[in-house]
Amino acid sequence: MKLFVGTVLLAALSFGSGAFAQTAPTTLTIGVRSETSSLDPHWTQFPQDKQVEDHIFERLVAMDPNSRPIPALATSWKPINDNTWEFQLRRDVKWHDGKPFTADDVVFTFDRLRAGIAGAPASPAFVLANGNKQIKKVDDHTVHIQTTGPFPTMPEELAFFSIVAAHRAQGVTPSVDFNNGRATIGTGPYRFAEFRPGERVVVERNPDYWGAKPEWDRVVFRPITQDATRLAALMNGDVDIIDYPPTPDLPRLRQQNSGYSVSEIASDRVIYIQFSYRDLEPFVKNLDGSPATVNPLRDVRVRKAMSLAINRDAIRDRIMGGASLPTGNIVPPGFFGYAEQLKPDPFSADEARKLLQQAGFEKGFKITLHGPNNRYINDQAIIEAIAQMWTRVGIQTEVNTMPRNIFFTDVIRGDPMTIPGFDVGKFSVWLSGWGTASGEAVYTVRGLLESFNPEAGSGNANWGRYTNARVDSLSRKARVTLDPAARLPLLVQATEIGLRDYALVPIHFQVNNWAFKATLNHRPRVNERTYAWDVTKR
Repeated sequence: MKLFVGTVLLAALSFGSGAFAQTAPTTLTIGVRSETSSLDPHWTQFPQDKQVEDHIFERLVAMDPNSRPIPALATSWKPINDNTWEFQLRRDVKWHDGKPFTADDVVFTFDRLRAGIAGAPASPAFVLANGNKQIKKVDDHTVHIQTTGPFPTMPEELAFFSIVAAHRAQGVTPSVDFNNGRATIGTGPYRFAEFRPGERVVVERNPDYWGAKPEWDRVVFRPITQDATRLAALMNGDVDIIDYPPTPDLPRLRQQNSGYSVSEIASDRVIYIQFSYRDLEPFVKNLDGSPATVNPLRDVRVRKAMSLAINRDAIRDRIMGGASLPTGNIVPPGFFGYAEQLKPDPFSADEARKLLQQAGFEKGFKITLHGPNNRYINDQAIIEAIAQMWTRVGIQTEVNTMPRNIFFTDVIRGDPMTIPGFDVGKFSVWLSGWGTASGEAVYTVRGLLESFNPEAGSGNANWGRYTNARVDSLSRKARVTLDPAARLPLLVQATEIGLRDYALVPIHFQVNNWAFKATLNHRPRVNERTYAWDVTKR
């Protein structure tokens, strides 16, 4: 797996005016770009929430730094027949209030998710719909999880949600009673101490943790949304480590004698353009501004032209400061299901114009490109650059960006026609991102390329409602094929069909960076999360 893995450890002198003590503190302060919205582990799937929650709560299966499944509250697992997986639970684990962890807590967690989390904007409850997972307690430390047919990615899927305490989470108000601490009792290496939304989250060492003892007595997560301000906080000694340092500052941070270190890794998050496939699109217009009676986005030649018009190398070099990996894939190199034959489209404005002409749009049309302005690395700048590239080939493109909470609400269910289970998005073309959290393409192919089907748990991020029967067939077959050697070509073929049809247009995989004091070491993760146990004293 050729990832940009490595930690650039620099000598400790000054970089700007910030000075810091040479003695290692017992408190680790982490400056994060996005604030935590909830400590209810079933409320969202947002990385900024998960990375904090994971200090308090644990899952049956965890992920290593390269997103491969490893034991957590479950010590082992195996399929015992085509419809059943057996999970052995860790013994002698205690909740933070001293009560024992048992299979009853796992069953309760399944039941809580299956009942639905009222008001949750992006609950991981959909995972239980995948395969129609049903749980059965065998004894206090054994559970069976049954599915309607073979389910090869059970361990990876159980890494999507945390286990909560039945005796503390029963009857609580979702999110609210986790944010105030009433239900925030986990089994993890840290205990809940304080949550001040928009200001900080504080956790403290769990002295009774079953695993390796945490190095830090206290961990503080401080949201600092502005990149320059977050870097200044590091340089002033207000925080010890930051995520997403400004890409223009990476060369200086890497210099000898800067006093700081940088860790980096190619992430599992693909940044891509997604299209809506309705007959009439609200943000696709004729050149005179009148509504387009024919949606050009439904023509594969138009979608390919839009891909060819994007100069991915220029985005990497001029916007990302080299911190991106241009791609034509939806999972990164080395992940199970990576389609090696799919290469990033070479930039060619001339070919893009020819395709538009062949599709009957030689004079072009007008669109609005939507996207977030505070979710992905340099997202606003990328959106503005793509809009200029499209305009140069005849697609007159306006830009409308917004904070991520507004964007994701609108892209998922922003249309007045929306009703539960039949969500209709607001936008016609937008920039988004997707992380292959499981290290295997089943999750991504199912989420991005399969047809939207909430009852089956498929197409949960297919917000444009792309549909291709061949992709659906291959993906569904892959999901019930236990033999990895037989599953791999199914995933690759489904990916190739979908992306050669330009269901969406991949741009690049982010290369994630962290900056921190040179008195520390940091182990980066492909899933972008910042964990206290990955930060150690030198």
